[in-house]
Amino acid sequence: MASEEHGPANMTEYIKHHLHHLEYKVGDGAFWTINLDSVLVKLVLALVFVVLFLRVARRATSGVPGKLQCAIEMIVGFVDGLVRETFHGRSKMIAPLSLTIFCLVFLMNFMDMIPVDWLPAAGAAAGIPYLRVVPTADLNTTLGMAVTVFLLIQYVGLKHKGIKTFFGEFLTAPFHAHGALGKILLAPPNLLLRLIEEAVRPVSLSLRLFGNMYAGELIFILIAVMTLGATLDHFSTYLLGAGQIIAGFAWTAFHVLVITLQAFIFMTLTIVYLSMAAEHH
Repeated sequence: MASEEHGPANMTEYIKHHLHHLEYKVGDGAFWTINLDSVLVKLVLALVFVVLFLRVARRATSGVPGKLQCAIEMIVGFVDGLVRETFHGRSKMIAPLSLTIFCLVFLMNFMDMIPVDWLPAAGAAAGIPYLRVVPTADLNTTLGMAVTVFLLIQYVGLKHKGIKTFFGEFLTAPFHAHGALGKILLAPPNLLLRLIEEAVRPVSLSLRLFGNMYAGELIFILIAVMTLGATLDHFSTYLLGAGQIIAGFAWTAFHVLVITLQAFIFMTLTIVYLSMAAEHH
């Protein structure tokens, strides 16, 4: 395609180019494909998160905190309070896990605030043909995080309830019966509902985050194509340019709320699911 060597030639190629991942295919099958750009950006942001929090923790003072320390202390206090109110079991893992989820998802979402052409253009100058910089706009990323949370839910359930109670609830909840016959009759619908409930959790977590971030990324791209190929000798260029600036500013201001809210929702649902797994029905 011409865009791979000389850049996108029209609107369609421009959109396709920005929605294409830097891929690494394992073998001949297309199923085993790794989106290297999502993996790389995610690892870099995870490193930024760890280094930043470790640096602030080591330099923390008991006196008047600096702006960065104050901001991080507010985030830590907010997440810790939310965990205390929501999670009713005993686990030292839930608060650090929730903090990590919120901060990492927020950082990945925040990559959508960078102008759509900056990093792809820098990548193209370095010989990288494709570069998508919003990992949460990649379904593989959100589904991977959701599956990890799903496995943690099973772990917390087993740890708090034991094997017998954990698997017994698959047949005895949400409908309860006292007699042996009633338990036998209600076991199939209980099992069916429980399996549906467990399957919905990773699906809802992954698709909600992916859908919002993919839509946000696409809108930024559509705003960018308003002046694609425009020339300075035409009056419409200045009208489209003004419209592009207004639309870009408005969507950026609104999208700040979206990226923060999506990180909060992913963290909150994780805490709620883990709390439900720890509670006895």
